[in-house]
Amino acid sequence: MRKPAVAYLRVSSEQQGRSGLGLDAQRQAVGRFAAEHGFGIVETYAEVETGKGSDALDRRPQLAAALKRAKAERCPVLVAKLDRLSRDVAFISGLMAQRVPFIVAELGPDVDPFMLHVYAALAEKERAMISARTRDALAAAKARGVRLGNRTNLPEATRRSAAVRSAAADRHAANVLPVIEEVRRGGATSLRQIAAALTARGVRTSRGGAWTAAAVKNVLDRQGRRPEAGQELEVRPRQAEPTSRSAGAAASAVEPSARP
Repeated sequence: MRKPAVAYLRVSSEQQGRSGLGLDAQRQAVGRFAAEHGFGIVETYAEVETGKGSDALDRRPQLAAALKRAKAERCPVLVAKLDRLSRDVAFISGLMAQRVPFIVAELGPDVDPFMLHVYAALAEKERAMISARTRDALAAAKARGVRLGNRTNLPEATRRSAAVRSAAADRHAANVLPVIEEVRRGGATSLRQIAAALTARGVRTSRGGAWTAAAVKNVLDRQGRRPEAGQELEVRPRQAEPTSRSAGAAASAVEPSARP
């Protein structure tokens, strides 16, 4: 009988996510590893999100869902490469504190948590070196008189920036939607209840804030989902219309007298 495992896949750029190439390669690597070592994948979670930063779990609801499923199944989370979790040592340590074992396909099934920390430290060092080389190259180009940036196409840059923000919002909505569906199955019957549940779980909005009913509705709208019955936004009652007497008094106060 095969041992259960939860698979987690991640790409860190919109282009990789849209093409599916990065996700497909990871899916194949995880599948080969599972077949070779007797694992059965009970569920696969995939998302397009940056891994940078020790607080990245707040922006990665699919990883949070994978951890929860692995705890329920009492099984490990299987990833193709360690950097699909993160290159941040503090973040890796935080994941280890979840008491869910991780198996990295490219490292083999017998790598213990200590070695995972070592590999994470090496990956973090590599990222820092790449960043330093990029800064040095830009500084050298600027010293040679190279004008960095392009100020001649500001309207086009503005349009692209808006498109990038919209795509990021769509990506975030796609990541959060499975969590919303899970909250609904748990008994949430209004947008406000869903917002409260997302905030309680530590899931953040695309801007890093707390959830509101309007923010939940925006996610549903972006994903082409309509709120279920009873989940419409609450609308404040309109102010009472003035009585005929008060309306007449108001009109006489602003309209000129018809008498000579």
